[in-house]
Amino acid sequence: MNSALQRPVPAKGWLVLMLGALAAIGPLSIDMYLPAFPRIAAEFGVEPGRVQITLGVFLLGVALGQALYGPVTDRWGRRRPLLFGLALFTLASGGCALADSVEHLAAWRLCMALGGSAGMVISRTVVRDLFDVTESAQVYSLLMLVMGVAPLLAPLAGGQMLLFMGWRGIFWMVAIFGLLSSASVARWLPDTLPRAQRVRHGVIEALRVYGRLLADRRFLGLVAAVSCASGVLFAYVSGSPGVFIGQYGVTPQHFGFFFGANAGGITAASQLNRWLLRRWAADRIVRTAYAVNLGAALLLLLAVVTGAGGFPALVGLLFVCVASLGVIFPNLAALVMAPFGSVAGSASALMGTLQFAVGGAAGTLVGLLHNGTALPMVAVVTACSLTGWTILRTTVRAAAPV
Repeated sequence: MNSALQRPVPAKGWLVLMLGALAAIGPLSIDMYLPAFPRIAAEFGVEPGRVQITLGVFLLGVALGQALYGPVTDRWGRRRPLLFGLALFTLASGGCALADSVEHLAAWRLCMALGGSAGMVISRTVVRDLFDVTESAQVYSLLMLVMGVAPLLAPLAGGQMLLFMGWRGIFWMVAIFGLLSSASVARWLPDTLPRAQRVRHGVIEALRVYGRLLADRRFLGLVAAVSCASGVLFAYVSGSPGVFIGQYGVTPQHFGFFFGANAGGITAASQLNRWLLRRWAADRIVRTAYAVNLGAALLLLLAVVTGAGGFPALVGLLFVCVASLGVIFPNLAALVMAPFGSVAGSASALMGTLQFAVGGAAGTLVGLLHNGTALPMVAVVTACSLTGWTILRTTVRAAAPV
């Protein structure tokens, strides 16, 4: 723990819970309203594809927001930018609930993303501020346990809210979550970057920091690998409503059970990772996990192309493919962030930006290739997994524990 902090750091359990809630802003904002796509389209009188744009806009906003918050947090500390972002997120969530057109909904979703991305960047950065690489990987795994509750429950809750509160009630609940997160940060979370350690540079120097990071082969390779893993995740998130609800006739209320099972797999794998880290190094673990991910993706592609196994094979192989991300994400995040101290905010932001940029592109590609079957989703999942595994094979040895 950093002894130069002006205020005490909360107990580790409470700290992880707070940071997990901040990290969960992304999946909560994405997953909770997925079952509502048909209802939103019907109310606004537009094609379902128009509603899918609001998801793409959100991912774009998250990518942009994370790039902006990185230099800001390295210069001004973690606390003030975080409180600003949470306030914007909360207000924009209320704006979504009051939207009177799909265009206004998309605009408010962009504002949500710009605000909520502060929590995604700063939660990772606070871990880097307080813990070394091994402890960071363990804490990132704990964060995935906490934030895993969001994708586990969000689509289930969203589907039920459609019955009792309508789709607008979903956004009011997200606004309440933002308000509670703001209150907990204001009350308990100190600024984990002491003034003496803050970077005093302007926009030009911030861009130079990004340039130096992108010129670092180790950093770029690991970030590319974790971004491809995000491509796997968002291709699945974007395509799953159409596959489960559209192709296989799963109801919006039951869709959450399938989606939640995969989220539960990520959560369980992230906790298995904590046990693995007591025995092996993070680089060795992540190589094995990525190989499992690729193997499941290739088998999934084979099953969809040939029709072998039908719906059960699709569900089972998707589970393995998605669950393995619970081991890949925390270990790669720890390896990426380990060498950076004073520019940890910029490193975290750039990693998040590239993750959501690749994830958004993968999700958009699934939509563009949509043909009423699972093939577009599975093909993009496999392509992302293969690319990430290939990059990791040439990078991870240079990223052995720091």
